[in-house]
Amino acid sequence: MKLIISRTSLTELIGKIQSVVPLKPTLPVLANILLEAVDDQLILSATDLTVSIRAFTDAKILEEGSVTLPAKRFFQLIRELTAPTIELHAATPETIFINSGSSHFKIHGMHKNEFPTLPNFNDGTRFKLDSSLVKEIFSRTAFSAAREEQQKLLNSIYFEYQNKIASFIATDGKRVAKFELPLDLPISNSSLLLPIKAVEEILKLLNDQESQISFTLLPDKCAIEIGSITLMTQLLSGKYPDLSRVLPKKSQSPIVLHREELISLLRQISLFTATQNSAVKFTFSSGELHLSAMSGSIGEGTVNMPINYGGEKVDIAINPHHFLDILRHSSDEVVHFDLFGSYNPGLVTDSTHAQFTLIPMRLTSDI
Repeated sequence: MKLIISRTSLTELIGKIQSVVPLKPTLPVLANILLEAVDDQLILSATDLTVSIRAFTDAKILEEGSVTLPAKRFFQLIRELTAPTIELHAATPETIFINSGSSHFKIHGMHKNEFPTLPNFNDGTRFKLDSSLVKEIFSRTAFSAAREEQQKLLNSIYFEYQNKIASFIATDGKRVAKFELPLDLPISNSSLLLPIKAVEEILKLLNDQESQISFTLLPDKCAIEIGSITLMTQLLSGKYPDLSRVLPKKSQSPIVLHREELISLLRQISLFTATQNSAVKFTFSSGELHLSAMSGSIGEGTVNMPINYGGEKVDIAINPHHFLDILRHSSDEVVHFDLFGSYNPGLVTDSTHAQFTLIPMRLTSDI
């Protein structure tokens, strides 16, 4: 393998795949990336065996070939180079020479046959979606997914397609984000679990330049093409929790909350909660929302805002950080909050297809 490539192009290519390389690889070769020089293109691939990514860019290929290199060391070196062009020359299947201006290096890698074979999607079902829609769906739901290893099934976005209605759901057991809309897709009624790592990688790759994204589905895996990048992921297996009994329905008279004002008040009152899992007491009374928090080691605080509520007084304990996450992922000037009592989930909606459910916490005398 021998090629010449601009330093800028190679640096950009590295930036597209580097976060897929695992920090603690289960196999030594997973700490490597695969470089392939084919048909005037340099292709870089990385995988952690669940999520894989392949990206390519134009290069002057003098000799086709491939090699795997330790990702961290290779990435660090390329970023430190200053010459406008870089020559890569694999003298053997396990060694590459890097020449850039007056700088010359040799890096030992591994044979390409050691690198896992990436999946083939030739027999998959394909469809396309607007990139702006994909970005909205995933950004409005991914923040609610679990990240802890012990909640493996919840480390995902659950996709369900029934009667031409697509639902995307994420939850960590304390809040639920749901995005539901009509879509005409060339697939039958089905469901799948998309790993949250894959979703987060897709969000990193999305930009305003790509108008459409191509999806290819197989029973146990999925591929997403974004321009010159293809992300491939294994789907999680297992039964996602049935949330139908948890998710409340919209009421006819929701409470209207000014989003920016509530964000400001929640940021203030959250300073008086001891941990990220502490609650703030929301007291809904005629014409007013009263927020209060108390911590023996910090102190106490209260804030108020006017609201269009005329019912009986209701106290409900809510994690302020969860509410803030929801408000940050809403875009309207106001949001609607449906209150169903002190111990039932509350529903937050705006003018989009997104719905957010907050699971109340236990009310205590310390709040």
